[in-house]
Amino acid sequence: MTGAALPSTSLSRSPRQVWTRSRGLLLAFVVLLVTGVTIAVLRSGDQHGRLDPRSADPYGSRAVSELLADRGVTTRVVTTTDAATAAAGPDTTLLVTTPDLLTDRQQSALRSATDQSGGRAVLLAPGPASAGTLAPGVQAETAPFTRLLRPGCRLPEALRAGDAATGGGFGYTSTAPGSDACYPSDGLQTLLRIPAADGDTVLLGAPDILYNTRLNERGNASLALQLLGSRPHLVWYLPSLGDATATDGSDRSFFDLIPSGWRWGALQLTIAAGLAALWRARRLGPLVTERLPVAVRASEAAEGRARLYRKANARNRASEALRSATRTRLAPLLGVPPAQAHSPEALLPAVSAQLPDTAVELRSLLFGEPPPDDSSLIALADQLDALEREVRTS
Repeated sequence: MTGAALPSTSLSRSPRQVWTRSRGLLLAFVVLLVTGVTIAVLRSGDQHGRLDPRSADPYGSRAVSELLADRGVTTRVVTTTDAATAAAGPDTTLLVTTPDLLTDRQQSALRSATDQSGGRAVLLAPGPASAGTLAPGVQAETAPFTRLLRPGCRLPEALRAGDAATGGGFGYTSTAPGSDACYPSDGLQTLLRIPAADGDTVLLGAPDILYNTRLNERGNASLALQLLGSRPHLVWYLPSLGDATATDGSDRSFFDLIPSGWRWGALQLTIAAGLAALWRARRLGPLVTERLPVAVRASEAAEGRARLYRKANARNRASEALRSATRTRLAPLLGVPPAQAHSPEALLPAVSAQLPDTAVELRSLLFGEPPPDDSSLIALADQLDALEREVRTS
């Protein structure tokens, strides 16, 4: 004999209901995941090995390194400030790829090492954060993008190279005496050479002439080879986070170590979470009652409600529900109008008149304080049932 199937309740959800409720969130998650993977794939190949003389990627610099090697110039890659300063000398060109990433301490060390070395220092796209320290008397501003610029000066390297892609990054103005300002863009010079003690410092507004993908444009290769090949040795400085001198020794909080991009990302996620919460909690008008999809026995509803009261320790609400239901049933039996069923002044005299010999304290029973524990609540329910039976049988 097979057992009867248990009837479904109003709290159970079918697989179709679960899918209907969750498909929006699942779709949003899938779209977000696919978008993130797509962006990562598209960008992973573009910026890998950027300005690295060993990289053959579009934004690497292996092509210019090999051209320099053909002309007898040796290229050595360093990743620390100590190695870069130790290599400075009269027969060396020091190329600093990202000066703005250096701390004030690192910038001062580089400036001290190159100032009297007699060699050449080439700074790629130094901005306001580094130009004034590495090249005193120089101010940097953002320059508009122009694919190719004319030399506009008498510097031999610029005249031999001709038009070159030096715009789109920073432009410079200088108060240093004897400086050569070339490749003007909107009143700013995108190439600046400052002589100092048998050597010089060259500020290049944009690194485009060193990219593999742009080296073959007009005079880019010629200008790059002349700027980096004036000495027999080239030290290619790629700043790294593993450099011990990258910390300036100041006290920094945890939030100072978080990149700005993560802060913007966290803000966007917070806004998205708020909008999602608003979407899920929205109310487009008053609540509408619905018929239950299945029939629920009164005993089940009462038992479920009782369990909710017990879980929340809501003895006050449970006792008030019991007393209110008792008063509502007693009122018509005693001839009290339903509107006055919950008024002690109307209900208590009627009960006393119907049960003159009762020993129960009616006020505390029908309008008293909430019971202090579960056993008292059970006793209250029994007393209310007994009172109702007495009124019905009297």
